[in-house]
Amino acid sequence: MMLPEKYGVYLGAFEAILKAYCAGLKAPEGLSEGMRYSLLAGGKRIRPVLFFAALDAFGADWEKETELALALECIHTYSLIHDDLPAMDNDDLRRGKPSNHKQFGEGNAILAGDALLSEAFTLSMRAARDENHRRAGEILAHAAGAEGMVAGQYADLAAESDENAGEKELAFIYENKTAQLIRAPLMMAAAIAGREEGKMREFGTALGVLFQMTDDILDVKGEAASMGKTLGKDAEENKLTCVRVYGLAEAERRADELAERAKACLEHMDAETGFFEGLVEYVRKRDR
Repeated sequence: MMLPEKYGVYLGAFEAILKAYCAGLKAPEGLSEGMRYSLLAGGKRIRPVLFFAALDAFGADWEKETELALALECIHTYSLIHDDLPAMDNDDLRRGKPSNHKQFGEGNAILAGDALLSEAFTLSMRAARDENHRRAGEILAHAAGAEGMVAGQYADLAAESDENAGEKELAFIYENKTAQLIRAPLMMAAAIAGREEGKMREFGTALGVLFQMTDDILDVKGEAASMGKTLGKDAEENKLTCVRVYGLAEAERRADELAERAKACLEHMDAETGFFEGLVEYVRKRDR
């Protein structure tokens, strides 16, 4: 199958899993409403899709790996809720709808994010039925934590007030804030299938950085209606982005170069790579 069809298969399967999970949430109604609001707001679901696609490419039974797929989306969603808060990126829109804190208040948004992070731990523990699955949970926890996504978010905030921040700081932010949680599902799938994690780490890092570079470029040249969020905020808030460091034309050139590098990472992969090659093309050429 071509990329859209395969992506649709993985996405459809995950959406069904997510809806069933949300229907069974046992938190107090106000809290669970906030959790469901952001979990069910849509989006590309690229992390669980990558997880399913990599498992499938390795010949594993991807349809049975529901807990870790949900854990990935819970962590990503919590990070979006917290990123949108006034103390962080201060964004009123997410996926074309009011951000969680605009809908439910700041305190409730913080708690909804906290609850989703805790749910990810619970789901990972349920999935840890053997050493390979335990390793997959460890990969996810590390990618989300103080040496991963949280470190990247910290550096992102620090760079706003650092006029000397440049290429070195940008590389750290890109790898940790975004790429850590893009490569994690690929490495998790490799761990579960008993395959080499290093190749998936290399490819996932390139794909994750490419995803963030494209996001930063679209903040300058995208359309608000298709992006579903406020555009132009990066420059307004002095965010450290590839456009700020290199300028738009050079940022585009580097993104094209990185897309080719990501595809080159797949050349000696011990798995079916057609889906991932198509995904690289999609990420680079996306308009939302």
